[in-house]
Amino acid sequence: MPKKVTAVLSVALLAAASLAACGDGGESSAGNQITVWTEENLNDRMAVQNQIAADFTKKTGIQVKLVAMAEDQFSQAVTAAAAAGDLPDVIGALPLAAVRELEANDLLDTETPGKVVDQLGRDSFSPRALELDSSGGKLLAVPSDGWAQLILYRKDLFDKAGLQPPDTYERLEAAAAKLNTGGVAGITLAIAPKDSFTAQSFEHVALANGCQLVDNSGNVALDSPQCVKAFEFYGKLAKDYSVKGKQDVDSTRATYFSGKAAMTIWSSFILDELAGLRKDALPSCQECRAEPEWLAKNTGVVTALKGPDGSAPAQYGEIVSWAITRDAAKDPAAKFVAYMMNEGYERWIGMAPEGKFPTRKGFEDKWNKLPAGVDSKKPLADIYPADVLDALRKSPDTFARWGIPQGQGKLVGATMGELPVPKALSSVVDGSLTPQAAAAQAKADVETIKRGIRQ
Repeated sequence: MPKKVTAVLSVALLAAASLAACGDGGESSAGNQITVWTEENLNDRMAVQNQIAADFTKKTGIQVKLVAMAEDQFSQAVTAAAAAGDLPDVIGALPLAAVRELEANDLLDTETPGKVVDQLGRDSFSPRALELDSSGGKLLAVPSDGWAQLILYRKDLFDKAGLQPPDTYERLEAAAAKLNTGGVAGITLAIAPKDSFTAQSFEHVALANGCQLVDNSGNVALDSPQCVKAFEFYGKLAKDYSVKGKQDVDSTRATYFSGKAAMTIWSSFILDELAGLRKDALPSCQECRAEPEWLAKNTGVVTALKGPDGSAPAQYGEIVSWAITRDAAKDPAAKFVAYMMNEGYERWIGMAPEGKFPTRKGFEDKWNKLPAGVDSKKPLADIYPADVLDALRKSPDTFARWGIPQGQGKLVGATMGELPVPKALSSVVDGSLTPQAAAAQAKADVETIKRGIRQ
């Protein structure tokens, strides 16, 4: 997500204390204690992580202090910690951009992750996940799991209108136009300029049209015809067929859940909530009140989208990882990450299987059976078709991303910190910039960011 979807929305501070044991030491840890930040900061997930950490302590004697960190506060927090010489040893659930932000600021241990992966078996990891976490032949972090960006649509409305699934620009726009009536928006799209969810949603649409952040030489390419078309397309959808105002990660979900939008773009983290399994994010449509799973049963899922200039359907997805910092107590940190990726892995992905597709092979069957939800729990296989779940589970092997395949991971991290693309996109929707001008502005802003990056 959004949930980190972005849906790491609150800040909490929780610590788990236990007994001490030996490690090889490290500048940031006192004795045998390690500090672990996690962006899986929701209360129910913190409870699971604290239990896994406690079991790790029983096995190793290494004390773990677990700290919940909100995604939108990460950059500020890590900058302050680095300045104070008080970095955590390990950071979990980090998205690719955050890993690259740490790389850009020389805050990573780039030797230990590779050793952990080799210990666990490099061939047991998704090759694509390892590729996205690598730079210059070095593994920057250990990829733990992934989530996928999706187009969700009301199958009942599509069937009634004789519409095809919105898996191309043309079909998506035709459906948004036809269904934008009777108090129902054709689509609800994120457009808030300071929301990383807007950047993720747009990148999904842009990749579908062959729009890239940079070309193969590393030159910023946001003013390409493919990108101008993506700005134009997304802007038209948001302006003509979406809900008015600066829609964001919360409001888009709320609008779709209320039955007031025929489509939305959201991450796979929405799947359990869509089925009424989480009380703090329940569908509120009229039909949902009598049947909590009604909206899930009447929602279709499109994983990959294709634009007119795209060579093939594309899908944005996020790989989240365990990072070990430069000042970490290396041996205890490595042991902790290896434990989370092995003994603790089923419980880790089981916290939210709808947004934690395994990056390690051998866990696919277990993932299929893991119950999703919080207040109510049910395997996703009991709600969604097998072909949808199969596509989701395999998606970490095929995720597309801006910049990272072209070796510009540092730039990706920096742009997600400043969000120049959502800013330009928002200006298209409010009419202050044309798509061409917005693409040019985004390119200029990203070039400015790029010049400030230490290579």
